[in-house]
Amino acid sequence: MEENIQDTVFDKVHDVDLKKTMETSYIDYAMSVIASRALPDVRDGLKPVQRRVLYSMIELNNGPDKPHRKSARIVGDTMGKYHPHGDSSIYGALVNMAQPWSTRYPLVDGHGNFGSVDGDGAAAMRYTEARLSKISMELLADINKDTVDFLPNFDETEREPSVLPSRYPNLLVNGTTGIAVGMATNIPPHNLREVINAVLKIIDNRIDGDRDTDIEEILSIIKAPDFPTGGIILGTRGSEEAYRTGRGKVRVRAVTDIETLPNGKSRIIVTELPYMVNKANLILKIAELVKLKKIDGITDLRDESDREGMRIVIELRRDANANVIMNQLYKHTQMQDTFGIIMIALVNNEPKVMNILDMLTNYLSHQEEVVTRRTKYDLNKAEERDHILQGLLIALDNIDEVINIIRSSDNVQTAKQRLIERFGLSDAQSQAIVDMRLRTLTGLERDKIENEHKELLEKIAELKAILADRKLLLGVIREEISIIAEKYGDDRRSVIGFDVYDINMEDLIPKDNTIIAMTSLGYIKRMTIDNFKSQNRGGKGIKGMHTIEEDYIEDLLMTTTHHYIMFFTNFGRVYRLKAYEIPEAGRTARGTAIINLLQLNPGEKISAIIPVKDYEDDKNLFMVTKKGIVKKTYIMEYSNVRKNGLAAINLREDDELIEVKITDVNTEIFLVTKHGMCIRFKETDVRATGRASMGVIGMNLSDRDEIVGMQLDHQGDSLLIVSENGMGKRTYLEEFTVQKRGGKGVKCYKVTEKTGYVVGVKAVNDDHEIMMITTLGTVIQLRMEDISTLGRITSGVRLINLDEGVKVAKIAKVREKVSNGNQEFENLEDALEDIPEDEKHPVIIEEEEEVTLPTEETEE
Repeated sequence: MEENIQDTVFDKVHDVDLKKTMETSYIDYAMSVIASRALPDVRDGLKPVQRRVLYSMIELNNGPDKPHRKSARIVGDTMGKYHPHGDSSIYGALVNMAQPWSTRYPLVDGHGNFGSVDGDGAAAMRYTEARLSKISMELLADINKDTVDFLPNFDETEREPSVLPSRYPNLLVNGTTGIAVGMATNIPPHNLREVINAVLKIIDNRIDGDRDTDIEEILSIIKAPDFPTGGIILGTRGSEEAYRTGRGKVRVRAVTDIETLPNGKSRIIVTELPYMVNKANLILKIAELVKLKKIDGITDLRDESDREGMRIVIELRRDANANVIMNQLYKHTQMQDTFGIIMIALVNNEPKVMNILDMLTNYLSHQEEVVTRRTKYDLNKAEERDHILQGLLIALDNIDEVINIIRSSDNVQTAKQRLIERFGLSDAQSQAIVDMRLRTLTGLERDKIENEHKELLEKIAELKAILADRKLLLGVIREEISIIAEKYGDDRRSVIGFDVYDINMEDLIPKDNTIIAMTSLGYIKRMTIDNFKSQNRGGKGIKGMHTIEEDYIEDLLMTTTHHYIMFFTNFGRVYRLKAYEIPEAGRTARGTAIINLLQLNPGEKISAIIPVKDYEDDKNLFMVTKKGIVKKTYIMEYSNVRKNGLAAINLREDDELIEVKITDVNTEIFLVTKHGMCIRFKETDVRATGRASMGVIGMNLSDRDEIVGMQLDHQGDSLLIVSENGMGKRTYLEEFTVQKRGGKGVKCYKVTEKTGYVVGVKAVNDDHEIMMITTLGTVIQLRMEDISTLGRITSGVRLINLDEGVKVAKIAKVREKVSNGNQEFENLEDALEDIPEDEKHPVIIEEEEEVTLPTEETEE
């Protein structure tokens, strides 16, 4: 007996190769994690746990039009029916789909504490409630119409969908993150409208051109991800690389604003953070950097976020440069973060690295299958119903005979059999006839049946046509997906900013004429050139810009988006931006504070702006200060301007730079003062000096007088001089004799109590127009031919009617340039016959050279 037991025990011991067993087991485990846990399906963009949670909720009838259900009930149903894993992993998936800072278009509508952007966890599932969001109903739409395959669950007591119908491209729209064995996926969220537009492009190319879509066409529609937390995406190079190859890196930066306080201090306000950045940890990191003295100049740090939105306030020391500190924060903290894109998803249950076109194509194939299966289902149902209706109509046509057959039959089965034999009906039709109610015999009910039969015949023909023609099928998908874009689409949250290292970025920006406007308090904006229209002399003007108290527009100039804009400051320094780097805004918007764009020092203000296309050897920069000092420097010396600026002129303590222009050896200079004096001298009278020199005396000023403007002889045939009370006149340049620099000049304007001091001077021709800006920000545009040409010692005529206390702050020069197709006319009369009134665009100019800007052809 003992021997038998031992034999039995030893029979169950098997010698195995441990290496082989481990390999087999580990591969099985790895494949299970890859295919059934960590990676999303390319068709619906969901991992199994997410799909099961959503399906459990629809099974619970937990839709957006029903009350919230306890999360514990949803988790219990999911775990008991479909997902035999821990409740924490299921609840974690539910919470993630409900967090608006984690999911771009949340799939779950949560009620209660679902965590925070500070990294706080959600409340326990017994406290929170949830239901499906409206957009998640589009993922589950038509699931009961045999649109997807159903599989047995883990214990074969239930059936679950292998994939959801997903009526919009959820994989790209909401993105996903997952770490499997030996591979990981990290797909960023995108804007719903953009992704659907890309799908529509693929459909349109197939319907209209019967051709495949090129990836370039997709990249022109989807340029970058769109994160739920916003932020600024630096350039498109990283995104484009990821969209082409499936892998890439996107740099995301926090949205910040520098505010200058009345006491002279600055503070940085952070309103948006990069995706997946924990706000509380970020604040702790900044505090640690300050404590370790890695960042110097921060005096206070606080979180003022509330229900309205995020707001982190970083107070700075008075002598600290806000832009320098911001760059340090970008470097050392997650205020600038990198999102590594890895586009791996399951295709036919196998992991695959895909480009963006592959993802969209796979999604569209899924939709074709879903709509085909739905159409077949609808067709089958319609045919079944129509089959019954045909039987009813036969019965109604022979109603007396049918009644006799039924009355004379012993039972229902006999009646059915006799009806089948008599009229050639099917079993289903004969059953419908014996079930028919007496009210069906009324004329109205008969009409209803006939109308329904007619409608069903049309529907059946339509459904069969869709199944027979792929283009019709794609048209159905197009129509339905367009409705989803319209219904749930929203504006992009993540702005695509400029990356200085991204060469491709500049190529994407069109070379357009543009207007740069800047106020005296340092707000700047870029506008399109069709913002202003001409008015007659003496009008009231239109509102040019919303300004804060005591602010007004100080500089208006026209250039192209690809020109350099050089900013000269009252400290005698020069900074530089490309025109497209200045944010675009509407005519009445205030714009962006210049301190957000340039690394200005405390107390430093912009005093002159000039556009530069190319740095040429024979051109000079000619500067004039308020105290009459002039300086000429070769423009090439300013070709490499650092981010933190460059010394442009060495100033005396009580002096400041007021104007800068580009000149050459043939230029003559006009300087006009506040008291109405003017001097004219040759540019060659001033010798060229280096960047950091002081310059020489250009005009000998009387007591309390100062320079208000500098003009060049080739900018016009007469000087327009305007006073602060809205008076002005033109005087021909011939009336001003050429002198040597450094003289007192001659009288050019009669200053009286009625006129007030001179505020501006422009060299103009008859075909020019000027724009006057008041201290309230009102703009009026005047034609030069309407303004009197008078002698030197006169005050002129009234140019603008001003309310009490309002003064003229600035004048800018305008010329109307009219385009007719590809042709441009300098002369308005030449074009008037061909051009409608509403197509004439006034253009504001600062330099004569900038009037006729090069087209792309001439530039090449």
